[in-house]
Amino acid sequence: MEMTILTGRANPGLANLVAQRLGVPLGNLQIDDFPDGELHIELKETVQGHDVYIIQPTSPPVAKSLLELLLVSDACHRGGALQVTAVTPYFGYARQDRRVRREPISARLVADLFSTAHLRRVLIVDLHNPLVEGFFTSTLEHLSAIPVLADTVRASGSSVVVSPDLGGVNLAGRYATALGLPLAIIHKERISGEEVIVHAITGNVKGKFPLIVDDMISTGGTIEAAANALLAAGCEPSISIAATHGLLAGPAVSKLERIPIRQFCLTNSVVTPSAGTLPIEVVDLSFLLAEAIRRIYRGGTII
Repeated sequence: MEMTILTGRANPGLANLVAQRLGVPLGNLQIDDFPDGELHIELKETVQGHDVYIIQPTSPPVAKSLLELLLVSDACHRGGALQVTAVTPYFGYARQDRRVRREPISARLVADLFSTAHLRRVLIVDLHNPLVEGFFTSTLEHLSAIPVLADTVRASGSSVVVSPDLGGVNLAGRYATALGLPLAIIHKERISGEEVIVHAITGNVKGKFPLIVDDMISTGGTIEAAANALLAAGCEPSISIAATHGLLAGPAVSKLERIPIRQFCLTNSVVTPSAGTLPIEVVDLSFLLAEAIRRIYRGGTII
């Protein structure tokens, strides 16, 4: 069974790196936009009987990236692919996993769309809420960038790992264990999509060099609020940040530029937007993804 690697337009650079590590060329795929906004997808080579991997994070613009992935998968299915796997390092809509008011459970709907598009397996890196895995009928393989990010920030001189909210405690605990550092926890309340207030900090941060960790940074509100609370609590004005997915949407860059950042590590799960003066260090995930694809292709497990 032949392997084919395809990419949408969300992160072709990462797809090229993965293909190079696997020693295979990227498949020939044409994606066009019609004047009315519809997408046109066309495979320019056969995938009949192939094991196909589509590398496409559902990053901004989320709706277009998602639809591209679904249409490419359907084209592969109709073209006779034996199986199709979505390599989606960043999974959009993972935060919309429950109803608060009259809302959809968007994460569940998107997971259902993956199955409808004949995606047999999905690879995701640091899913925002691991419980979302239960929404998928496709096989979901959950990878983590924590080991490679922890190795990158190890030399930063941080002396305490900080979770910016209660939801990130498990993730921050894994960083703390990997780095052999104590853990502090920020207790926050989200007022809106961009505004966050902090109520308390659990753990000692006075005189320490904090490392704030999270799975993703969207508008930067959570990180900014956490940093301001740490500074008010007497931490050293030298803060490190590590996150898997750097969306840096809306006012994120201007918010983060106000923080005394010592080291700022993100992965290339999504294309990093223009980051102004932020000292961003991008950690490559292509080895992690290529190894997972190689193991699946050979019929093994990724763990």
